[in-house]
Amino acid sequence: MTSTPPVGIRTLGRDGLVVSTLGLGCMGMSQMYGAADRDESLATIHRALDSGVTFLDTSDVYGDGHNEELVGQAIAGRRDEVVLATKFSLSRRDGGVVIDGRPENVRACAEASLRRLGVEVIDLYYQHRVDPRVPIEDTVGAMAGLVQEGTVRHLGLSEASAASIRRAVAVHPIAALQSEWSLWTRDLESEVLGVAREHGIGIVPFSPLGRGFLTGAIRSPEDFAEDDWRRGHPRFTGEAFAANLRLVDAVREMAGEKGCTPGQLALAWVLAQGDDVVPIPGTKRRSHLEENVGAVAVQLSDADLARLSRIAPPGAAVGGRYVDSSYAYGDSPEKAAPR
Repeated sequence: MTSTPPVGIRTLGRDGLVVSTLGLGCMGMSQMYGAADRDESLATIHRALDSGVTFLDTSDVYGDGHNEELVGQAIAGRRDEVVLATKFSLSRRDGGVVIDGRPENVRACAEASLRRLGVEVIDLYYQHRVDPRVPIEDTVGAMAGLVQEGTVRHLGLSEASAASIRRAVAVHPIAALQSEWSLWTRDLESEVLGVAREHGIGIVPFSPLGRGFLTGAIRSPEDFAEDDWRRGHPRFTGEAFAANLRLVDAVREMAGEKGCTPGQLALAWVLAQGDDVVPIPGTKRRSHLEENVGAVAVQLSDADLARLSRIAPPGAAVGGRYVDSSYAYGDSPEKAAPR
């Protein structure tokens, strides 16, 4: 990165990975949250770069490769402006999601991602989920080989447990941990956050706006399109929806007093958790991107932060993060001792 973007910069990890203070999660441009418009998605990425949001996040599983191809098209001719992050280890098979952290899969996935993105090097390469069958030492060892070859610059983990993090850093430095963190998802704070910081790992919160709920724009389950994944999410259904709406309304009231939107207030809270924190709110629309960028200017006092913690203490949200709770904070099996 040749100059400081308007939104500012932060550093992830101890090896000096410099990124924009705010990133852009690109997943929704290809899956999960209803239909997306390709032209608007490309325009959103271009607007992000023009706004100084140069840290782009994708994965090979988003749209089964579609998202990487889209991001690759968007950054063609602007590669030097971008800090590019992608992920591997998840794939869809037989109607479900499979985790594969085998060393041979690391290389195959990286090579495929490089082709789809149209780049020669990935700035930050994450293991998307920890494989419960493959020792993380083997997976990270293969990822480290990509760094040595020069096709990857920095390594990351996503939704890894404290134990997995400790074992991974013994193999190679980890620049970033991507995990869900927001006013309504504070599980990270109980153990994983401290371990990551102990090892100098930057934090990249996904869904910092509570999958859009904290923006205050969602008032009913009927607000979701028929093909929107959130229709079946535990926090957006039945009594949980009504209970969680009360949390959102409290955020909305405080945002009105602060002169910002509820989403900006929620995002400012995440940004205020430390200079090692770089949230990646996802969007597929320029208008939402511009609102998110405005959160960088929202200043929160100690009193504001204390009030938000009272509004949304750990465990405040009703309902699980996923239908399958085992999908988060994964552990891998112990590596067998050599004979």
